[in-house]
Amino acid sequence: MLTAYVNSTIFTGDACLQGYAVLTSEGRITDVLPLAQVPADAGVVDLKDTYLSPAFIDLQIYGGNGRIFPSQLDSATLHAIYEYSSAGGAAFFMPTLPTHSYLAIRQAIEAVRRYWEEGGPGVLGLHLEGPFINPEKKGAHPEKYIKIPTEEEIDLLLKYGEGILKMMTLAPECCDPALVRKLQSAGVVISAGHSNADYKTAYNSFEAGIPTATHLFNAMSPLQSRAPGLVGAIYDHPQVCASVVADGIHVDFNAIRISKKIMGDRLFLITDAVEEGGEEPYKHIRKADHFVNSHGILSGSCLTMQQAVKNCITKVGIAPEEALRMASTYPAKVAGLQHELGKIAPGYRAAMVALNAEWDIEQFIGLS
Repeated sequence: MLTAYVNSTIFTGDACLQGYAVLTSEGRITDVLPLAQVPADAGVVDLKDTYLSPAFIDLQIYGGNGRIFPSQLDSATLHAIYEYSSAGGAAFFMPTLPTHSYLAIRQAIEAVRRYWEEGGPGVLGLHLEGPFINPEKKGAHPEKYIKIPTEEEIDLLLKYGEGILKMMTLAPECCDPALVRKLQSAGVVISAGHSNADYKTAYNSFEAGIPTATHLFNAMSPLQSRAPGLVGAIYDHPQVCASVVADGIHVDFNAIRISKKIMGDRLFLITDAVEEGGEEPYKHIRKADHFVNSHGILSGSCLTMQQAVKNCITKVGIAPEEALRMASTYPAKVAGLQHELGKIAPGYRAAMVALNAEWDIEQFIGLS
């Protein structure tokens, strides 16, 4: 059925259009055209003077709606995370498993496989945050599971995770570059994180092809006058991207503002959201606007993608269109899906979100 979405300011990812409609059919956008050209046989959806954006994409989320990875490694958890994500405007997400055992990794892979077999929407693949990280920057990750990878372990991981493992956070100083290339050759997006790399090591890893970094500032070597660290390498490299948790807790809003001025379109949003409860070593305790583990270490956010966008607009001072790109267009590019997600254009997936003047969600249009 042909559907026309009308009565909104349409942000395509490139420009704002007024007096236009978005046509969709069978889960795809077929056209963006002037209202006068809407076919007479199209079903019409009135968006009631809202602001229509591409749906959001969350490349790092652990839980929602009462369930959490890794304590509940099953498809029911992924359904719960989808409901949480879609309520915050994210039609697509990568469920994330923090540093854990190989048994847990296999269970996470199987959970995604089962979810897809059940026809579950929104999951782009699995993001493994660890176990190949630096214990000096472990954050809330248990050291007992952290390891340096061998070729046999990478081969096993790629075998079990074929088609499912889509992203991996690792510390470049702790991994043989040849093994990193092997992961990349298999289609895994590598993100530098939980790393104590010095500037040179980090920059060289970006030059060698690592395209992005995980939660800027958090669990990484800082920018200092005599040791620019991973943060300095991220700032300095002309292509590398980085995610940021825009809750004002993980990163001060002024630090986000400064980073945005330096990085421009290389900075994108994630939620890093967890859920209360879980089991050790990933038991999360809510503290008003964030979560800590049983040792009091920051372990996750309470964000939705919509709230992250709103924070960027109202508290960081980022222009609305750019904040929306940080939640849609830019993560789509990082995930290698820029030709079908992150824009409102013919051929793209018909996943959109209508926001009001306060940047709250009025309508979610999400398709698998």
